[in-house]
Order: sequence, then C-alpha cells, then structure tokens
Amino acid sequence: MKKLMIMLTALLAISLSACSQNGKKENKQMKTLVAYFSASGVTKKAAQQLAEVAGADLHEIKPETPYTDADLDWTDQQSRSSVEMKDKKSRPAITAKLANMQEYDVVYVGFPIWWYTCPTIINTFMEAYDFKGKTVIPFATSGGSTIKKACEDLKATYPNINWKEGKLLNRTSKEEMEKWIKGK
Repeated sequence: MKKLMIMLTALLAISLSACSQNGKKENKQMKTLVAYFSASGVTKKAAQQLAEVAGADLHEIKPETPYTDADLDWTDQQSRSSVEMKDKKSRPAITAKLANMQEYDVVYVGFPIWWYTCPTIINTFMEAYDFKGKTVIPFATSGGSTIKKACEDLKATYPNINWKEGKLLNRTSKEEMEKWIKGK
C-alpha cells in the first residue's frame, strides 16, 4: 500500500509539472523586433515610432559601407544604388548582426522604396537569419510608390516565410499604427 501511495504521489507530481510547463508555453509573451534600413532618416523615424507603439526592440540594418548622397542619386545610372538595384543578386554587406534573432516571434522589416521595391540590402538581412516559425511584416516609406510590389517581391523571393500584409508608413499617426498592429 505504501509503494502504491508513493507511485501515485510521484505520478501526480509529474502530471502537475507537465501541466505547469504547458501553461508557461501558452502564456509566453510574443517578443517583437523592428528591424529597418534607412538611407535618409525617414524610415528610421517611422521605425522608431513603430517600435514604441508595438513595444518592440529596435535594430538598424546598417550597410558596411554607408551610402553617400552620390550613392543615392537615382538619376545617375552609375550610382551605387542604381547599380545595386539593377543586379538582382546584389547583397550589400551589413554590420551589427543580431546575436539573438531566435528570441523574436514577430519581426517588422522596414525600408525605403527604391525602384518600386525594397533595397537589395534587405535581401542581405533576410538571408542572414532563420525566420522559420516567425511572423514577418514589411513596412516602408516612399516619396510616391506603394509597398505592393516590394511585398510581392519579398514573398516570391522568400516563400517559406510567414509573411503578413505590409504597410506604407508615410506620416502615419500613432493611432493608425496601433490599429494596424492590432489588426495583425
């Protein structure tokens, strides 16, 4: 009888421990990252506001060689940005790689629209990490383009990523951002 009581007590302890661990997994708070590339500072401002509203960590995608004004001259066919955007295989080197990407469940990826899509440095970022099991949400800023083609290009290039609908964040209020985030 004593052995039976000990076995039942042990079984009960194991069951309670398993239930406790399952509860912890279900109550785990989603960790969010806002990663962005900004050439002129416009996307940086949108990313900072998004991180604040979403309660997210912020990470700047920095090119190893910073872009100069001449590099960004889209009217010059020989400018660095023009050359990179013409070459679909271009992957500008980045610095400050995140050591803890595995901790994030949701990753917002932001960029300015270049030639109707995302700059090739975003491909460098996307290929630097494993996004399996993560939700990735693009956002962008633009002087006149939509984010539609950039989202289509990202989904086509990285079809195994769980993409959510992207949004253009030109002069977006905190209230509009909150509505967008809650709608995800």
